[in-house]
Amino acid sequence: MDSNPFVMKAFFKKILTLLVIASIIGVTAFSSLGFLVSLYEGTPEKADVIIVLGGDDGLRVKQGGELYKAGYAPNILVTGIDSRYYKPSQPNWRERRLLDVGIPERAIMVDIRSETTWEEAMNSVETMTEKGWKKAIVVSDPPHMFRLHHTWKRAVEDSQKKIILISTQPEWWHPLFWWSNKTSYRFVVSELQKNLYYAVVHF
Repeated sequence: MDSNPFVMKAFFKKILTLLVIASIIGVTAFSSLGFLVSLYEGTPEKADVIIVLGGDDGLRVKQGGELYKAGYAPNILVTGIDSRYYKPSQPNWRERRLLDVGIPERAIMVDIRSETTWEEAMNSVETMTEKGWKKAIVVSDPPHMFRLHHTWKRAVEDSQKKIILISTQPEWWHPLFWWSNKTSYRFVVSELQKNLYYAVVHF
């Protein structure tokens, strides 16, 4: 390399500029992960059923109940309930939450077969077919939206069924600062891993 100090200075200036640009790109990409995983949230519209997915800490069933009370659908399907501990005569805590806010028992169905997001989609679509339902609102948390979109897209392909994804509004979620909260950080990292797995196995 030329030892001319002016040449060396120009060379290191270029290297520094490239490092700064790379750092900006890296930070931007890292911050954007929250927006990526929460893509595809829709706007509520009239449907046949509200499907409240499992993995719930209470926010999903609360959102599902509010959508029902607002008149968006006459039925609620609660998924992800562990069959080992479920007894029809003893409503699951999520069912009780719905009953407590005035939703009639006849409007509530449960899915005790599904253990994964993929199974929830496939089994729910099967239930929709059995019931003659054409449109469903699917409720989950914001970082779940990207994987849900591609999962449910596969589940309803070759059919006339329509799926509307609606997310909860948790206090711990901010798509730009997802990394600053332990809950959202774990959720996003987990979703990135699961999206890669689903891309290989299902999509």
